[in-house]
Amino acid sequence: MIRFWVIQHKLVAFLCLIGVLTGIYWFSPWRVSEEIPNYRTEKIVKGNIIKSISANGTLNPVVLVNVGTQISGVVNKLNADFNDRVQKGQVLAEIDPSLINAQLEQSQANLANAQASLKLAQANKRRSKELYAQDYIARLELDQSIQALEAAQSQVASAMGQLKRDKTNHAYTIIKSPVSGVVVLRNVDIGQTVAASFQTPTLFTIAQDLQRMQIDTSVAEADVGGVRIGQTVNFTVDAYPDRIFQGKVHRIRLDSKVLQNVVTYDVVIDVNNPEEILLPGMTAFVSIVIEERNDSLKLPLAALKFRPDEGSNTKPGKNVYRLNNNKAVPVAVQIGIADGKYAELIGGDLNEGDSVILEDQSEHKSEDKKPGQANFRVKAF
Repeated sequence: MIRFWVIQHKLVAFLCLIGVLTGIYWFSPWRVSEEIPNYRTEKIVKGNIIKSISANGTLNPVVLVNVGTQISGVVNKLNADFNDRVQKGQVLAEIDPSLINAQLEQSQANLANAQASLKLAQANKRRSKELYAQDYIARLELDQSIQALEAAQSQVASAMGQLKRDKTNHAYTIIKSPVSGVVVLRNVDIGQTVAASFQTPTLFTIAQDLQRMQIDTSVAEADVGGVRIGQTVNFTVDAYPDRIFQGKVHRIRLDSKVLQNVVTYDVVIDVNNPEEILLPGMTAFVSIVIEERNDSLKLPLAALKFRPDEGSNTKPGKNVYRLNNNKAVPVAVQIGIADGKYAELIGGDLNEGDSVILEDQSEHKSEDKKPGQANFRVKAF
């Protein structure tokens, strides 16, 4: 009886030990169960894929005319201001003509004096010619009268040229618009003195037509090879962030520029602005459409980067992985053009609606392990 009691107690102690070990196993922080992969997937769908080039540019009028003055003087009148619409030939400003009028009067007097000298020289020539015919004077005197007549004719021509120049300068005191358009800049005020001694000062800047604008944008040499005249351009401006405007590539200028060791080319984009809401100087965020595919299978670019394990010898971009019974099954694919998120699927055993793996999210669960803590993997019984 005592022996049976001892055996019974030993069996109970053994069972208790088994229970304690089992509890330690199930509730131990070192135990890591066999993880089932948790894949993030996305289905293959049909849609449009647009390959484009991004750049920034500035909106400018197609024709921007700087109106200046060729004479110096004080501004007497201003007939145009900012944002005024003006017509070709309209008077914009007037410069004080006092000095020009004085020069004009002097030139008229010089011309009259030269014309009087010309009449005298003509009379002297006729008289000398008659006297020479009667042998009353020498040939030398006749030649001198001819030379005096020619000099008088030159003085008249010079005086007429000076008078014409002064009349032209007098006309320049009235500043007229060379084109019809909108005044976008005025640089003078009434009473201001403008000096045209070394260079022509700009008084007004006129945009000929604000309903037609252009974007001057810089495209890097690595991208300019895909740009063609006539390509569609989508762009936005900060003033209307929710609205997309369109234009066309008009010209690729051959004059290159180097900015921070990057060679760029100026691409000119034509833009229609019927509402005149796009203003000169606005920054345009441009997307030049290089190629476009409509209603094509769209493969997420993230699927091309996914690999189920580090030991895989499959090169990125050659295969994607399809989810089949919670397993990653490789599928060879061929891709065409791509935008920033999707690529055109042109070959491979994938159809619309198939799920491709983008990421194994279970790989990140062990990152919460505390420093110095062991990570044992115990296989379940």
